[in-house]
Amino acid sequence: MIGLVLAAGAGRRLRPYTDTLPKALVPVGPAGEPDGPTVLDLTLGNFAEVGLTEAAIIVGYRKEAVYERKAALEAKYGLKLTLIDNDKAEEWNNAYSLWCGRDALKDGVILANGDTVHPVSVEKTLLAARGDGKRIILALDTVKNLADEEMKVVVDPEKGVRKITKLMEPSEATGEYIGVTLIEGEAAAELADALKTVWETDPQQFYEHGYQELVNRGFKIDVAPIGDVPWVEIDNHDDLARGREIACRY
Repeated sequence: MIGLVLAAGAGRRLRPYTDTLPKALVPVGPAGEPDGPTVLDLTLGNFAEVGLTEAAIIVGYRKEAVYERKAALEAKYGLKLTLIDNDKAEEWNNAYSLWCGRDALKDGVILANGDTVHPVSVEKTLLAARGDGKRIILALDTVKNLADEEMKVVVDPEKGVRKITKLMEPSEATGEYIGVTLIEGEAAAELADALKTVWETDPQQFYEHGYQELVNRGFKIDVAPIGDVPWVEIDNHDDLARGREIACRY
């Protein structure tokens, strides 16, 4: 199993940081110290802590910044890194971006969005939930009070995920998908096909629509509740401030 990070996005709501950096490389250390840790640093550190030795990073917007740091990141975290180019990163949404990493999925991956600040307990929870025929396991926050913007999930205790979308009444949801997934290698081909169906239908769709496509086809997707742990998806400057507060605890 390897790590996989989606780090192709532009993150325009985080300008001026993202004028020159992809969102995954925006500093999340105290007061935004330029040499402080980034979301990518935190994620790679989590991968290393749970024993992974390889990771792939899907890059696109300002990818040269990731290429420039590749050797230093490998040395710092003891990970062999492979960079995967997304040629449509500034035009299309992340269903296509994850599809670009379809070959990496064959190894089995822990997938992490490049804008999710979270503790290593999330990866540990996913790894502990493996087995019993589970092929895809979503990290789920069942504690947080939900609003309109969150990626909400409805789960059936027997059938697994039934619905995953932002377009849902918060009161209907079991919890929020936090942007971290364990994907076993045997799910790779079916997930890649579902993602292809999604981005060919509408290239602006999220990769979570690929999960919904799988569910619609009868594929069981499981969840692992992460408990009451601090995490944040960084979309804007308010989120960034929260991310810095959380990152200081790790």
